[in-house]
Amino acid sequence: MGFNEDVFEVVRTIPRGRVTSYGAIAKCLGDARASRRVGRALNQSFTVLPLVPAHRVVNRLGMLSGAIHFPPQRSMEDELAKEGVNIKDGQVVTFDRYFWDPMTEL
Repeated sequence: MGFNEDVFEVVRTIPRGRVTSYGAIAKCLGDARASRRVGRALNQSFTVLPLVPAHRVVNRLGMLSGAIHFPPQRSMEDELAKEGVNIKDGQVVTFDRYFWDPMTEL
């Protein structure tokens, strides 16, 4: 399996109502410095089946830094709000409460 597919598999395991970071996924996949590669992979995930819940991946501060890449009909903020994640000014409120760490959860 390639890097993108590995990213997609990790992202599919993030529970509804939880978020993780690009860096946490990169670290889980064995290259802690590959967070940008994780972001690029997720930018290509919008047409992948089964669906990849890319909206659950934010930056290390809980900011919706990838939101500009989402299709208009599938807003990152709207998707997170549907799952009960509180967002204010483009950032997850109480990020540590919602953070899911694949290193300890998988």
